[in-house]
Amino acid sequence: MTNPEATPIVGELVDADHDGLPDTTHTAELDTSGQVFDAELVEDPPVAVDSARVERLPLNLRVKRAERRPVLPEWIKSREEAQAVAEWLAGHIAHVAAFHAVRLPLYLAKLAMWSPVGLVTAGAAGVRWVFDAEAAPLRVDAVRRTDAEMYLKLARERSHRVRHRMWLAGILTALATTGGVLAWLLAPTLILAGMSTAVMTVFGLIGAPRDKPIAGTAVVVERYQRLTSEMVERSLSSLGVASLSGKGVKITFAAPIQRDGPGWRAEVDLPFGVTVADVSERRDRLASGLRRPLGCVWPEPVSEEHPGRLVLWVGDLAMNKAKPAVWPLLKAGQADIFAPAPFMTDQRGRPVGVDLVFNNMLIGAMPRMGKTFSVRELVLFAALDPYVQLRLFELKGTGDLGMCEPVAHHYASGSDTGTLDACMASLRELYADLEKRSKTITRIAKEDRARCPENKVTAELSRDPKLGLGIVFLTIDECQELFSHKDYRDEAERLCEGLVKRGPAMGIILVLATQRPDAKSLPKSISDNAGIRFCLRVMGQEPNDMVLGTSSYKNGIRASTFSAKDKGIGYLVGATDDPIIGRTYYIDGPDAEKVIDRARLLREKAGTLTGYAVGEDQPLTVNVADDVRAVFAGPEERLWGSTILERLAVYRPQVYGSWGADQLAAALKPFGIRPEQVWGTTDEGKGANRNGYAIESLARALTH
Repeated sequence: MTNPEATPIVGELVDADHDGLPDTTHTAELDTSGQVFDAELVEDPPVAVDSARVERLPLNLRVKRAERRPVLPEWIKSREEAQAVAEWLAGHIAHVAAFHAVRLPLYLAKLAMWSPVGLVTAGAAGVRWVFDAEAAPLRVDAVRRTDAEMYLKLARERSHRVRHRMWLAGILTALATTGGVLAWLLAPTLILAGMSTAVMTVFGLIGAPRDKPIAGTAVVVERYQRLTSEMVERSLSSLGVASLSGKGVKITFAAPIQRDGPGWRAEVDLPFGVTVADVSERRDRLASGLRRPLGCVWPEPVSEEHPGRLVLWVGDLAMNKAKPAVWPLLKAGQADIFAPAPFMTDQRGRPVGVDLVFNNMLIGAMPRMGKTFSVRELVLFAALDPYVQLRLFELKGTGDLGMCEPVAHHYASGSDTGTLDACMASLRELYADLEKRSKTITRIAKEDRARCPENKVTAELSRDPKLGLGIVFLTIDECQELFSHKDYRDEAERLCEGLVKRGPAMGIILVLATQRPDAKSLPKSISDNAGIRFCLRVMGQEPNDMVLGTSSYKNGIRASTFSAKDKGIGYLVGATDDPIIGRTYYIDGPDAEKVIDRARLLREKAGTLTGYAVGEDQPLTVNVADDVRAVFAGPEERLWGSTILERLAVYRPQVYGSWGADQLAAALKPFGIRPEQVWGTTDEGKGANRNGYAIESLARALTH
């Protein structure tokens, strides 16, 4: 059967009838229209992509890149961790000693009960030894096989052994009896009691059943359970990750499991394709596999290595059961705002600080989880630096920051209109100050680059009162009251956005705290620009990501996993390379008052007490509509917005000095006043229509 269309086939001809080797002398183009050839197509061999040669880095690069294991364990280098290990060891020894000391009378009673059994057992064993009972099966076997020669040989050997053993047993029995009688007659009572106890102990241990030991086990308590490689492998394989539980999967340990602070540390290389995030998001299953409380199990990444390098730290106690660490500045000391503020301790008890200068901070949590205590801690640190100006606004109205009044430049507490007005006035004042600070920094950088090398406020510049560049610490607790208020939210968002973006370089620190972290209560333009975030317990993904950043929940950073008992425990993001979990220091009200007393003395000596702390007025609160109406002169009924702004800047320069048209419109919007077209004349005498305001609208708004 022929193909109606000739199909040329190009390939190597293979001699299938002879030696089976391809004819490599030529290739042929075959016309299959008329004939069929006995041939096969041979494909080109695969190209090798892996070089057979082993490439090695030069020796100097291999030496430089080699990971050097520490000569001493990390916990020895840290005073806090070494102290924690010493405390654990001392506690362990004390626990074991106390455990057995309490049960010593019971142990003695057990020994006395089982010592007769032990005496009989020891006597029976001695008799069996003397009479060579261990060789009896051999003699019985010789009799069974009727091997007379072997039996006689074994009998002679037995007689020889028994004779010598009886002499030895007799001598030992005589010595023991003589020693016992002499001790009974001559030894003091105390020594006699000790010897009797020793004999009773020996025979009691011999007589005690193997399944009922005399002494109990003191270290089965969960607190002292040692972490082993078998436990780690078992728990990782139980996570439900296919790459961790498949056949032939191998988990390797990059370093020995060792004691690390108040817990155990295991450094693991996960199988290929498995990341630390895969483990972190299953922390509850990991804890179940280890048979440990959830608050004891903390998987962490090693950022300087690969994404599959896991550090698993398993604590002796859950974080919420451990005793909170003492704040380092509680009893004495002065703070430096340019140094890290002691904020919390991590799972291992190591101190963690936050750099407040050149950063803004956002704190979010459910009610009664420790949010305000976290804010107070930062305020106390800033208060102990006498050169930091404090502006404190607590919009819940419970006075949680009330002890800080003696050192505050601005202070207000409450959710009423007066408190919100004071907060807005302080924000406007700081926003206006941004421009002045910017010009001052630019001028100093041009005149003397060494004084301002990075065009930012330095410690030296901040402490020169003539420059007006002092560090300002502004905190707004329960900021949702401000951002969700219909009359203030737009302007508050604009002012705070400007401060979080431009303020850090100019010495303005903004700390916001909220118990309702959602889009309405916490504008995204502000939360996205907060360099440091701390999130205590929240209830779901949305508030979690609002505080900690987009995709945090997806990446396993979940503050929603904290329980109601985890007060003061939260995720800290932005202070270190990797997100960490820690517990803030606990400072109660009376202790906070003592710290503030010390802070006020520091400020009195430095001469830096200002504003509210010395009885000066609070930030100027204004009614924008009243002020706009006040700048209308004589018979004027309508004015351009630009003219109103010029007059407002003269009327109240500290408030309106840096305002623009958009800011004026936003401030008048809550009064129902909107810009309209106003006819006017320019300085050159030309008429023009521009955005402006009518005095009738102002009067109508102020009367309603």
